[in-house]
Amino acid sequence: MNILDSVVTQAASIAAVRRDIHAHPELCFEENRTADVIAAKLTEWGIPIHRGLGKTGVVGIVKNGTSDRAVGLRADMDALPMQEFNTFGHASKHAGKMHACGHDGHVAMLLAAGQHFAKNRNFDGTVYLIFQPAEEGGGGAREMIEDGLFTQFPMEAVFGMHNWPGTQVGKFAVSGGPVMASSNEFKITIRGKGSHAALPHNGIDPVPIACEMVQAFQTIISRNKKPIDAGVISVTMIHAGEATNVVPDSCELQGTVRTFTIEVLDLIERRMKQISEHLCAAHDAQCEFEFVRNYPPTINSMAEAEFARGVMASIVGEGNVEQQEPTMGAEDFAYMLQAKPGAYCFIANGDGAHREMGHGGGPCMLHNPSYDFNDELIPLGATYWVRLAEAWLAKGKA
Repeated sequence: MNILDSVVTQAASIAAVRRDIHAHPELCFEENRTADVIAAKLTEWGIPIHRGLGKTGVVGIVKNGTSDRAVGLRADMDALPMQEFNTFGHASKHAGKMHACGHDGHVAMLLAAGQHFAKNRNFDGTVYLIFQPAEEGGGGAREMIEDGLFTQFPMEAVFGMHNWPGTQVGKFAVSGGPVMASSNEFKITIRGKGSHAALPHNGIDPVPIACEMVQAFQTIISRNKKPIDAGVISVTMIHAGEATNVVPDSCELQGTVRTFTIEVLDLIERRMKQISEHLCAAHDAQCEFEFVRNYPPTINSMAEAEFARGVMASIVGEGNVEQQEPTMGAEDFAYMLQAKPGAYCFIANGDGAHREMGHGGGPCMLHNPSYDFNDELIPLGATYWVRLAEAWLAKGKA
């Protein structure tokens, strides 16, 4: 691998920063300490910063030469509301909060790139280091954009990266087109009429209506959308009743819908509403239908994905750059890709052997209470960020 010597020599100090952030996790829009750590490091290295976009966001501004061209590199920095099981020295000090998705590592890789840029500006133009809050459900990318990210800091393209457990360190994955799904939630309340369970004819039982509804939703997937279009409807909660001998007045269904296109999402939402309302009407029940669209699908620009692939290949070799298998997980970097060309890639996090053993499942999977970011990735991820920015700003030169 062609790793930059400058990031290798500083990897241990950056890993210490990463572990400090891991020990002090902060949730959506609460990343004040994390932002302070980032801002202090960038300032120490002589990189101007801007704070406050998306409440706690930090943007580092690395300029060189006279070109007005610019590129953005983004890392998310929030933690998850879950209890950590690890007992190592840098385990979370805050009950119910944990860096279980590696955002502490994403910050570390971008900081390592910033430290290199501070002394080695082998480009003509501007690199924006974007440290984004509230990826885990808060829509921090959207908030930064609404606060003026792309107007205050004009850039031609923006790139993101996420660690991916279960694959050998030294590999990347990137592809054009949809790579992560839209994330959406629904809540359906069926209003029936309560009665004694031994006299159901005196009421309107919402429970069998709910059962019909769950089954009928799957016909949207199997019979309404094209078989080649991806879509998932998962009813994950059903709440009804308080006693075994009482037919309840109401039943509530909640769950999630995931798609790779807005067109399929429109179809699913429309058909779910029709099915819900018509099934309730058929049983003389009332229906309350709520559908909330959270994150749109993450869709990589074809040209930018291929550009990123070429940079990765120059670092780890063609054979270690894989096609990105789309996942039904969601990512709010999607908002940035709606506004700017760019690509969101995966960097392999290994098989979990780097973290404390004895608990937790599999190869240190994301959102697992035994997860820990693999510090071995810091030099590789930083090298990718540096080479990507340098190559992008050199692109088109004679």
